[in-house]
Amino acid sequence: MGSSQPPGPAPVAAAVDADPVTLLITAWLSTRRSENTRNAYARDIGITPQQRSSRAPSWLAWCQQQQVHPVTGVTALHVARYARQLDSTGLSPASAARKLAAISSWYAWLVRRAHITASPAAGITRPRPGPHAPPAPALTQDQALALIHAADTEPGPQRARTAALTAVLLLTTARLSEVTGADVADLGTSDGRRVLRVTRGNGRRQDLPLPGPAATRIDAYLASRAGLAGDQALFATRTGRRLFAADVRQTLRRLAIRAGLPADQARHLGPRTIRQSFTTPYLQTGQAQPRRPTQPQLHLDQARDPDPPRWPRGRPHCRARRAPTRHGDRGKPHP
Repeated sequence: MGSSQPPGPAPVAAAVDADPVTLLITAWLSTRRSENTRNAYARDIGITPQQRSSRAPSWLAWCQQQQVHPVTGVTALHVARYARQLDSTGLSPASAARKLAAISSWYAWLVRRAHITASPAAGITRPRPGPHAPPAPALTQDQALALIHAADTEPGPQRARTAALTAVLLLTTARLSEVTGADVADLGTSDGRRVLRVTRGNGRRQDLPLPGPAATRIDAYLASRAGLAGDQALFATRTGRRLFAADVRQTLRRLAIRAGLPADQARHLGPRTIRQSFTTPYLQTGQAQPRRPTQPQLHLDQARDPDPPRWPRGRPHCRARRAPTRHGDRGKPHP
């Protein structure tokens, strides 16, 4: 969320027995605005566990294996050797580049704070990610309804959470980081409408309207979680941990397969593609049958203002147009 919130690994720094290296890393992470970036960098550096087992060690784990102090003992040769090991483990270029970016950013911060005199990661070459795959096409209204139905009928104990999460992503313009970073206390009302208060990337708070289908599913999901506190994550695991972005993407692709979406579209379906699919006005009508696919797809700019004014703001539009006059009739009223 915004910069006013503490970084993900803040509980580590708050511990009495936190070591000096961890304190330095946490202080650096507190300068990062994006919560997703803080969490990813914390895993890449190694003060929080990785989401999944990986053959690529974190930076602190690698320094421990090499018996080198991560602050005072690291040289440019160590960083280069670590980069080669990332490449040898088969890590994707994007993931390897992110790990090296975390290391470079931390050491640059240490230099600015005068903890070290020069960064050992300065000038390190990062892998270049390959060409991005073309984005999956936006969902049609039929596909959006099928995706919601797949979430509502998915087996398992997390069906209510999956249904609420899918509805919020489909029926609002919330970004994935805003949804996973939202707390229960961020639910509220504004002008009689249900809203979800999110923090944009610039730190600005904004109320996103929650259409009826989304609000109903959220209520059903929260009813299954007893004794909720306002500071708890809105969408959480059974242990109360926030969902990771990877968890949401995996859920969406699983639902896409159940919904019968084309294999290539299901494989690349993610929150960004869903935000490109405008379904709110249609799904809010409560119609049971989808429109015919021949009708044009609406876009997000139309979603924000479905009935824009015909005239520019401030331009007089009630002024009658003068009829053309013939020579010699100037000043005479037109019949």
